Amino acid sequence: MKKILLLFVSFLFFSVSAQKKGKDYSNILKSKNIYEINAFLRDAHPDDPRRSVLKPRVMEMMTQYIKDAHPADQKVKDMQEMLALLKRRPSTKISFDEMNAIIKQKQIAKYKAELAAKQSTVVYTPSTAQNTFVVNTAANAAVPNAEAEEFNMLMTVNPVEHKNRTVKILNALFNNDPNATETTVLIRNNSDCNIIVRMEGVGTTKYRLAVPAHDESSIVIEKGQYLFTSLVCGAQYASQKTIQKAIMVALGSAAAQ
Repeated sequence: MKKILLLFVSFLFFSVSAQKKGKDYSNILKSKNIYEINAFLRDAHPDDPRRSVLKPRVMEMMTQYIKDAHPADQKVKDMQEMLALLKRRPSTKISFDEMNAIIKQKQIAKYKAELAAKQSTVVYTPSTAQNTFVVNTAANAAVPNAEAEEFNMLMTVNPVEHKNRTVKILNALFNNDPNATETTVLIRNNSDCNIIVRMEGVGTTKYRLAVPAHDESSIVIEKGQYLFTSLVCGAQYASQKTIQKAIMVALGSAAAQ
């Protein structure tokens, strides 16, 4: 009997702990925060009655935000995308495959525009201050960035090479053949520092991609197992990944919303 009672108490303890770790939506009906309500709609059970009240409310709030926003407000585009999703579905929650498809279409549009303009839409200008030093958050001090020269070299691409690279990325994005040996990797750098992402595969298969701060870059690689490593503002990043289709990897902290 004591064992059963102990088991019940332990189960109750873990249940309460799990609830505390989860998001608290007990006062969500009083919320006037777009992102909080949006998060609730993504997390809540499909039959939760609060949805019928909060979904139209947040859509009205988004519409008003877009109407009153400054023309240069970067959040307007996000609001428009979320509003479009809410008009078609219960929440803005999308699957991993849907997210990849959206990213893929944006990349296709970007690189097609670059080819049409016959040049890169981004003109890179080396910044001595940013490329020479990065912030080491652990030591709370500026340290020499040994990758600065390598980063500048990788970013310096002649027009012919850039065009060939763009065509290769577009061909890979349009290729839906599951037997294709190559695919694309998009790296999004949300940090304040320029970075180099290194991808080490089997044997001598290695790639490196320079990604400016608060920007993104793509690369075509052979499908397979890779160790991704990078130095992000002094912090070491490492992750083992199996690449069998186009993916997006975000590094650094995204801007708080």
